[in-house]
Amino acid sequence: MTSRRTLLFAPLALAATPPGPMPIRINHQLVTNLYHHGYPKPFLYPILAPDGTVLSRGWPVEPRPQDSRDHTWHRGIWWGHGDINGQDFWREQEGTATIAVDHAYHTHSQMLVVEQTLIAHNHDKLAHLFTTYEFNQEPDAYRIDAQINIRPMQTLHFGDTEDGGFAFRLREEFREDRGATLMNSRHQKGAKAIWGQPAEWTDYSAKVDNKTYGVAILSSPTNLRHPSGWHARNYGLNSANPFAASGFAEEKGGRKGAYTLSKADHLTLHYRIYVHQGDAEQAHIAERYAKYAKSPE
Repeated sequence: MTSRRTLLFAPLALAATPPGPMPIRINHQLVTNLYHHGYPKPFLYPILAPDGTVLSRGWPVEPRPQDSRDHTWHRGIWWGHGDINGQDFWREQEGTATIAVDHAYHTHSQMLVVEQTLIAHNHDKLAHLFTTYEFNQEPDAYRIDAQINIRPMQTLHFGDTEDGGFAFRLREEFREDRGATLMNSRHQKGAKAIWGQPAEWTDYSAKVDNKTYGVAILSSPTNLRHPSGWHARNYGLNSANPFAASGFAEEKGGRKGAYTLSKADHLTLHYRIYVHQGDAEQAHIAERYAKYAKSPE
């Protein structure tokens, strides 16, 4: 059984002036930061391995000379969707919607809660969003459990688009053309093979400074449309997305992945991330998923 370690959170000042990023530490060692103000949506950044190696792309938060400079909204770990009531909560361009953080706090030493509101470009409030993160350390990995709870303020229509989901963006070494390994739970490898395909988990691994690291996303069997498809790209982006069946099938104008959530209902999604040493096999991601699937919440 994995031992639990004390998490230290910097105090969050709910002041008129937006505070800076909120650091999250295990035994005084930085795991990540919650960026909760100053951007169109919140995110966790950087993605750090247990030995402190940075695995996330730096740009646009902390640019490094070798960083690619595409998709400014690809920052660390985040959630969003490209079509909710016709509003874009994924891309961040002029006239797109925002996910505003109302409060961020910890409920106990290892749990972080982020209360948010989905706001359309015309300032209409569509839904409350409650994201809970739990952080733990294992011998070879950080484990991040995420619960995403969407509570509508009006009926929500999720459009079918591959641009959305629970996602990460990694540094240049995790590009497939740089030698990275992209694989899923169905033993498929490479972006062409795993993009859009149903799978219980996906993992990206690569060598950074001659040492192998990886990041895996595990999707709970309790999730809507499990196992859903993955917006898994060859340049370091990966996202679990249950709202893109037609998009993943490349059916132009299709709506198989569309979903309606009434005002009286709510939707909860659960994911687990492992930031690990070694590749997926060395990190025993399949075995870890089997344990997770037995008690995913």
